[in-house]
Amino acid sequence: MKEIVVSGIRPTGKLHLGNYFGAVSNFVKMQHEYNCYFFIADFHSLTTHPTPADLHGNVKNVLVEYLASGIDPEASTIYIQSDVPEVTELYLYLNMNAYMGELERSTSFKDKIRSQPDNVNAGLLTYPSLMAADILLHKATKVPVGKDQEQHLEMTRTFGNRFNRLYHHDYFPEAFAFNYAANLVKVPGLDGKGKMGKSEGDANCIYLADTADVIHKKVLKAVSDGGPTEENQPKPEPIQNLFDLMKIVSSADTLVHFNDLYNKCAIRYGDFKKQLAEDMIIFNSPIRERIEEISKDDDYLRKVANHGAEKARESARKTIKEVRELIGFKPF
Repeated sequence: MKEIVVSGIRPTGKLHLGNYFGAVSNFVKMQHEYNCYFFIADFHSLTTHPTPADLHGNVKNVLVEYLASGIDPEASTIYIQSDVPEVTELYLYLNMNAYMGELERSTSFKDKIRSQPDNVNAGLLTYPSLMAADILLHKATKVPVGKDQEQHLEMTRTFGNRFNRLYHHDYFPEAFAFNYAANLVKVPGLDGKGKMGKSEGDANCIYLADTADVIHKKVLKAVSDGGPTEENQPKPEPIQNLFDLMKIVSSADTLVHFNDLYNKCAIRYGDFKKQLAEDMIIFNSPIRERIEEISKDDDYLRKVANHGAEKARESARKTIKEVRELIGFKPF
């Protein structure tokens, strides 16, 4: 029997190359080896109070881009979190056994208090409980998460084990962080400061839906410097970031060519960025074309969403039925 993998993404906008290489490309591979549940976490996004139009549009974007990237709704279960109401019932049960102190100590909660002091809502406090419900609902044992989510995964194990002890039943399995790729790909942004991310602005990201013209303009404006002054000198972070991007999308020969030019103090950043942009466009074009095609087919998207919801609810209904019986909610 295949192990169960669960992963969700908040619908906060378009997916970029960091999302693709950091997560989605691995989802495409693992869907054939594991029983995968990939959901769009629209309940989670409510902590930032999106408008209805933004929420609906962002959910559609993620669904379209998942499909365009190669996630197969027949090989895996793709669903929208709010289409599976059982998750909210399990969320309630887990909250009954989650303690204020442990929720308040969550690193993400502390970060949110600092970043949005005027919107410290209960959803932020109980975010770990909802994440635990997402995972435990399908009895997942593997969860692809980054370092920033490992504390939440530890809390998921805590909540699941606490439920098991409280109701004297070894029901929920423990879920652990899962890195499918041998070497995790860290995709830097274009601002020269670190990883690609939407919080740093659109100019920092190459989105899967970006046109060739947009990619070309973004890459040419990427942060660089005045060029090397000594042969074989170490690359400063902004330049190393650009070479790391080239390593991801370009051929090995191309990377070696520009690396040699840099080491000989003969590199011209205009030529370097032009090549990088062209290689990004070549990589991105098939995905962008599929995005444009799929986004126009509302009937297909509705079919995928309904199919995924039914598959997810089949698993969820079984879990909730058993959980209710363990708690003592039994019909007379």
